[in-house]
Amino acid sequence: MRLSWLFRRRSPEKETHYGWRQFFGDCSGGIIAALIALPYGLAMASLMGLPPVLGLFTSILTAPVIALLGRNPVLIGGTASATVPFIAMAVRNQGIGGAAKVTIVAAVIMMGFCVLRLGRHIMRVPHAVVSGFSCGIGGMMLFSQLDIVFGVASPLNRPAGSTIGQLLALFDRIGDTRIVPLIIGLTVIVAATLSARVSPRLPAPLIGVGLAILIARFFGFREREVGTLSASLPAFVGFGWGPKDVFTVLPSAFALAFVTSVNILITSRVVEHFRGRHRMLKAADADAELGAYGIANVLAGMFGAPLSVGIPARSLAVVRCGGTTRLSNLLHAVFLMTILWFGAGLVSHIPIAALAGVTAWMGLCLLAWSAWRRLPMMNRTDAAAFLATAGAVLAVNAVLAVAIGCSLYGVRYAYRRWAGPEQSIPDLQVH
Repeated sequence: MRLSWLFRRRSPEKETHYGWRQFFGDCSGGIIAALIALPYGLAMASLMGLPPVLGLFTSILTAPVIALLGRNPVLIGGTASATVPFIAMAVRNQGIGGAAKVTIVAAVIMMGFCVLRLGRHIMRVPHAVVSGFSCGIGGMMLFSQLDIVFGVASPLNRPAGSTIGQLLALFDRIGDTRIVPLIIGLTVIVAATLSARVSPRLPAPLIGVGLAILIARFFGFREREVGTLSASLPAFVGFGWGPKDVFTVLPSAFALAFVTSVNILITSRVVEHFRGRHRMLKAADADAELGAYGIANVLAGMFGAPLSVGIPARSLAVVRCGGTTRLSNLLHAVFLMTILWFGAGLVSHIPIAALAGVTAWMGLCLLAWSAWRRLPMMNRTDAAAFLATAGAVLAVNAVLAVAIGCSLYGVRYAYRRWAGPEQSIPDLQVH
């Protein structure tokens, strides 16, 4: 069987020959994507309440399937912030088995979206809702890590509940702040910010974590660390199904599948635009992309790994480094496994406060500052949907947040149908 299609490179105008230049571009892109994935995956899994190494195995397990079946060759998948609220809730309620259940069910629902050809319609989710959701997740990531950065809690003893509830609990214990985790967390945030400003190609989170480790070793700081990581394949996760799972697992899984699908398709559009392809994603390609991620995520869920979602930072890094084919996605997983295999000893000494700093920095990046600047120019419905979605993520949960944001457009549509074109209120700009 010929595998030349795996290395096929298509430009916006024509198909070009795959040569050494393209190969080195795929290699360099795969390496940078792996370096970005290392601290990001550990931090996301830790935030979900899962063993940190599972955040890396999400990329390792799903990359081959996505590379072979996905339609966007440089869309790199991995553990994403958008899935955190859903999987964290499942872990709190049922442990790692609950996370496996919600992941597998969500993956099957994504395959159903593909079969029913719903991917082409999911792309139409209002941009204001997506921006508000992203902003809310950014705030959740930032606020939920402050207690660890300030040293007043850990992932094991922090209070459950909404992000606002955790923030209020932090204010009650702000007098117990410890200086060591604060230094480590701020070092990661500042170093990552400066690195990203110097060059978008640099693995900013990894640079921040590396500097934090050096500072901790130099000054003899003693903080809780990630601990021993196993480079071997995780065992299958055992779990049972009960009648009440219909009311607990299915709603979260459907919302997780919907949010994941939206993020995958929007990220794919962004990556294609960055590659110089300014046309809309084909309807059939959108459906097939969801099917590929659905199959890949069933595999991830069997081992308790979180859902894989298209990651803009890794995907754009691959493009910036010259990656053009599916090989870059495969190499990203190979390099990540190599780092985990030979560098597990170093990774095990990463302070938990450093991972909290990575998560907080990524939250700052997701706060959608450009959307806030555009807010006065948005029409009333878009502005309300943006604010309502972002606020609901922090105050309630991600499931209701998306529903609330989309429902505002339903209310506008129903009002216009009821009032008629002459009586409907136009969407004036917010001043």
